[in-house]
Amino acid sequence: MYGTRGGGPRAAAAAVGAALLLAGCSSAGSGEDREGRSGGTITQQPKASDPFWVNPEGNAARQVAAYERAGRTAEADRIRRIAEQPTGEWIGPENPTAEARGFTDAAEKADRTALLVLYNIPHRDCGQFSQGGAADGDAYRVWIDGVARGIGDRRVTVVLEPDAVLHMVDGCTPVQFHEERYDLLKGAVATLKALKNAKVYLDAGNAGWQHPDQIFQPLRQAGVEQADGFAVNVSNFYSTQDSIVYGKQLSAKIGGKRFVIDTSRNGNGPYTGGNPQERWCNPPGRALGEAPTTDTADPLVDAYLWVKRPGESDGTCKGGPKAGQWWPSYALDLTDGGA
Repeated sequence: MYGTRGGGPRAAAAAVGAALLLAGCSSAGSGEDREGRSGGTITQQPKASDPFWVNPEGNAARQVAAYERAGRTAEADRIRRIAEQPTGEWIGPENPTAEARGFTDAAEKADRTALLVLYNIPHRDCGQFSQGGAADGDAYRVWIDGVARGIGDRRVTVVLEPDAVLHMVDGCTPVQFHEERYDLLKGAVATLKALKNAKVYLDAGNAGWQHPDQIFQPLRQAGVEQADGFAVNVSNFYSTQDSIVYGKQLSAKIGGKRFVIDTSRNGNGPYTGGNPQERWCNPPGRALGEAPTTDTADPLVDAYLWVKRPGESDGTCKGGPKAGQWWPSYALDLTDGGA
């Protein structure tokens, strides 16, 4: 399968972390430092090339603080390479309004743009490692409305529903769910694009999907033409160059739409060993990719993003914890080029 699975939604603790950040951290922008509650200084990247918000309360930042307290400065410095890059905030199912408001408000106070990932479509991930999602279509619509209320007029970039279209095309999602899913995705795009300062990118698979001719019409049916564009390589490992080629092939079929690329873990490209069905799940020997930036190598590419949060598990495979949980040893491996 070519799905991106993993990168599960953030738990309710994410909203708590955001609330603590708002209560206890002063805002800063334009590359200034911000002091996290843990006591470690987390630095925003230069706004001119990277306008996205760095969360000083993320898992990587907490790991940096833990290593520093333990005197493990070498490991702290390595994890800081993750902690000081903006990464996607995966909105959980329980408190969408509070989480979206917390993240976007903190980003606004830092004069930055929040990066949110929405991953709650019913029948998500075909019952695999990141299974779950909203109970039904009505629950999903309520959830999307809650996210939109939380965002309000603040600046945000949204990556919408990793794998949701691809899993209809590759047959992973049963046919009886397709009509509703298309309606839900199109409705989500419309709801989010009605917001004043929201950019929306619908997930469009990855360069391992060899048949872009089979996915561009489903993307249209899911509302990509009303979105700002589409996202490729979410939670996956294909090289940036291969992702650009794939994205440009798709763009040519959907009116020249622009796209973003998840470069979080593609520094060594895809894993080619082991079971082909599990090459996407915590593969060994991977590395961090290009840092997030809007200064990309191609005019059709709006940004390189770290949509998947490096160091968080793809699922309970190869000794990993549940999808979306922090895994310090895997994070260290990524910072060491997979060695």
